[in-house]
Amino acid sequence: MRRRAGLVLLAFAVFFAALSPLLRWYAFPRLAKIPPSQYQEMVLEAKPATLLDYNDGMKVKQVPKVTIVQTLKGNVEASEKIERSAGRDVVVWDGLSYVVDPNGRMVSEIPERYIFDAHSQAPVHATGEMVDGDPVERQGIEFKWPFLTQKRDYEYFDAQSRTTSPIHYKGTRKFRGMDVYYFEQTIPWTEVPMPKKMPIKGVTAEQVAKTGMTRWYTTKRMFWVDPVTGAPVNGEEIHKEELRNAKAMGMPQDTVTAFAGHVKMREDYIEYTVALVKSQRVLVLLLTSYLPWGFLALAAGLLTLALWLEARSRRPGGRQPEPAASPVPDPAPTPA
Repeated sequence: MRRRAGLVLLAFAVFFAALSPLLRWYAFPRLAKIPPSQYQEMVLEAKPATLLDYNDGMKVKQVPKVTIVQTLKGNVEASEKIERSAGRDVVVWDGLSYVVDPNGRMVSEIPERYIFDAHSQAPVHATGEMVDGDPVERQGIEFKWPFLTQKRDYEYFDAQSRTTSPIHYKGTRKFRGMDVYYFEQTIPWTEVPMPKKMPIKGVTAEQVAKTGMTRWYTTKRMFWVDPVTGAPVNGEEIHKEELRNAKAMGMPQDTVTAFAGHVKMREDYIEYTVALVKSQRVLVLLLTSYLPWGFLALAAGLLTLALWLEARSRRPGGRQPEPAASPVPDPAPTPA
């Protein structure tokens, strides 16, 4: 009976030992993915900020606050269409960056479509990939790091300049009780396109370009990233934009600050993001750490118990008395 129980335990030990690497190296890369219908919204603020007031004589003013609302909406129909030709799980995010002044008036509105692999977050090139209506071919990540982010630099796409450059790993830090990786990227002064939708009614980007006025931009981008999910739990930018050759548009100076400020996530959105990421990281850890190591420990325990039962089944139950020797009959007497 003990030998039979030992064999059953041994079979379970082999099963759980085999299941451990399968979960980590086979199931995880296939199960961990961004859902195609995901929707998220983020509100960032620059308080205070320098802003060009297009509605008050094109004057540069110090304002108490500039608000940036960023939305990312999963386009399921578009992702399914691309998946059929790409042969892999694809996510399509239709994004919008909407900037308003303290009075709620639009400063800029830039849409973009970001197409990427649902598992690795690597960009997928397909028709419709764009920033503000301009076709682009992204290299590197944007918005989100890969699952199980590594302590290294990554290539990061900058939507304003439509270029890719390294975003540098700067170390591990504590943020709201979480161990996160801190990344920085600096975009030097670069000429960037005028937004297609201008804040001045009746004025188009093409009309402005014809005057010779250009738009320049620089930023220092900072992210605090949860290494398990690859999701940023906080983001900031020290951002500055200038209009150059501005006299062509009747401005008194040739270089005018269009916007300058330290952009930070609003506190309520930080709290919401941290709570969401903490819940999601448990699911990732189940597939990458908790279950694989748990199954491996269980397999070792079952194997130990199986070997113990096998040893018990082979051990004598106690010293048994030796059987008594059969009596030897006396030899028959020899006849006289």
